[in-house]
Amino acid sequence: MDPVTTNKLFPRLAKVLALCASMPLAAPVAADVNVYSYRQSYLIDPMFEAFTEQTGIKVNTVFAKKGLIERLVNEGNNSPADLLITSDIGRVLQGVEAGVTQPIESDKLNDTIPANFRDANNHWFGISARARLIVVAKDRVTEDELTSYADLASPALKGRICTRSGKHDYMVALIASQLAHNGEEATTTWLSNLKTNLARKPQGNDRAQIKAIAQGECDVAVVNSYYMGVMLSDPEQAPAAQTVRIVFPDQGGNGTHMNVSGVSMTKSAPNKMDALMLMEFLVSEEAQALYAEVNHEYPVRTDMKASNMVAAWGDFDYDSLSMSDIAAQRALASKLVDRVGYDN
Repeated sequence: MDPVTTNKLFPRLAKVLALCASMPLAAPVAADVNVYSYRQSYLIDPMFEAFTEQTGIKVNTVFAKKGLIERLVNEGNNSPADLLITSDIGRVLQGVEAGVTQPIESDKLNDTIPANFRDANNHWFGISARARLIVVAKDRVTEDELTSYADLASPALKGRICTRSGKHDYMVALIASQLAHNGEEATTTWLSNLKTNLARKPQGNDRAQIKAIAQGECDVAVVNSYYMGVMLSDPEQAPAAQTVRIVFPDQGGNGTHMNVSGVSMTKSAPNKMDALMLMEFLVSEEAQALYAEVNHEYPVRTDMKASNMVAAWGDFDYDSLSMSDIAAQRALASKLVDRVGYDN
């Protein structure tokens, strides 16, 4: 460029830059966050709505009971999903093993969530917890008759127990925790004896087990804690739930088995920064309080309390075994279900 051209261009360029500097900046456009969720919408929408109200970032959700991890695999780098939310530790680990998640660095997540409720390699983080309770008929089971998961195999309970399918994620996780603590031989014997004690073929969801106790089909059931909260909050289901007494198993021993709903960032996340904001919001005081009040779940944060209803059930010691250690036993747990013919 010759000196004449330069002298002519620079003053014009300076004027353009000065004009741009004087113009007001446009507000940044918030991108949506896209979530693939194994949790039903009513369980997570209150948290997402609060996030949108606070940040202006919309959350789009695709819910399915199965197939979302396979969908992520098939979509590959073209997937629109930013986050994967699961209802159980098993699905969390399936996502990691399928290679559809990525590790993220977040001091807030690591400092807020206990180590046993998150991945050591930062691929997944627990966002709410529930206890795997034993519930018993108030008028047919004494206080000292059943206090542990081991007691589920007692001959005294033959023909008195109801559970859902042994292949369901929640039951597999419980069996996996027993494997992690007691080994394959002892757990196989325990599960076989538990099968002997069943009052009927495993069927229905956890609420169906509570209703079966109310109807006199069985005296004992194994259920997730938040289902008790759901039933007690529903005028139509509350009468059935009021017929049972809650037992927190293994107090003074390993503690009550816990499970978590978890969140992972997908490997292809197109809106990574906004997705991380949502992940961190889900462990904020506001979101954890919503999990407690709306879903009757336990906060993963140790500085947050359960809802008044759930807190009234009593304090308890929970199993501090890492969720990863439990998940590592899931494949064998599923095989044991088949080996003892639990669902037959």
